[in-house]
Amino acid sequence: MNPGILYACIAYLIWGAFPVYFKAMHAVPPMQVLMHRIAWSLLFLVLVLAIKRHWTWLGRALRDSKVLGGFIASALLLSVNWLVYIWAVNQDRVVDASLGYFITPLFNVLLGFLFLGERLRMLQWCATGLAAAGVAGLTWHNGSLPWISLVLAATFGTYGLLRKIAPLGALEGLTLETLVMFPLALVYLGWETAQGSNAFLNDATATKWLLASAGPVTAIPLLLFAAGARRIPLSLLGLMQYITPTLQLLLGVMLYHEPFGGARLAGFALIWIGLAVYSAESLWHGWRTA
Repeated sequence: MNPGILYACIAYLIWGAFPVYFKAMHAVPPMQVLMHRIAWSLLFLVLVLAIKRHWTWLGRALRDSKVLGGFIASALLLSVNWLVYIWAVNQDRVVDASLGYFITPLFNVLLGFLFLGERLRMLQWCATGLAAAGVAGLTWHNGSLPWISLVLAATFGTYGLLRKIAPLGALEGLTLETLVMFPLALVYLGWETAQGSNAFLNDATATKWLLASAGPVTAIPLLLFAAGARRIPLSLLGLMQYITPTLQLLLGVMLYHEPFGGARLAGFALIWIGLAVYSAESLWHGWRTA
């Protein structure tokens, strides 16, 4: 087996299992989980950089206002994405969260069209239209926009756009993102400590370990994904990305017994058909131009 396939698969499986991880911390407020995730992620990444003795890039990045500004923007987008996802999981909205990551690839297509000058082929327009029809059907069924799914897709898609044009790799980029958010996390956790409500100090040992593990849980799949992406074709990576929302959907329906049927299933079906059209068209186009 190409090791890149294994690396990417493990990363997608870890991300797919995130509902189980965050459900285990349901007693901790989502904002506090987010701040702990930022703090412990930075600590883990600093340890990795120390082991690799890989620091020279940091000074250049901090002195370059354009690079720093781009990563402040991507850090804010990533933080909003994390917060909404954590909140959704603990509000029994895992299915809605999974939908966000199903529609992210098609949202990326639109971002490429709007900001990178990429031209959409006819079947890509059809795939996007089918997904839009699915979202419209879910809106009609629910009586409101599926805002959780749309916020997750918009923040992660825009985050991906910023990282696509950023000059830093996965390890360096995530380190800089957590670094610029760390002062906010430190102030927030300091305030929670002063109020006597810091879960890391007050809750059971299991919760403390779960919070501390946010560092490796965040960084390891990202590094595995980056390693896999360098070793396998982008078309294969694009197909494998559906492992994550599929696993999350199965967890939401089968483990947490969230409702999934009728009009909701029909809306998802339209989106899945759109994704199938998009994936098949991408593979066919890649084969023709190879």
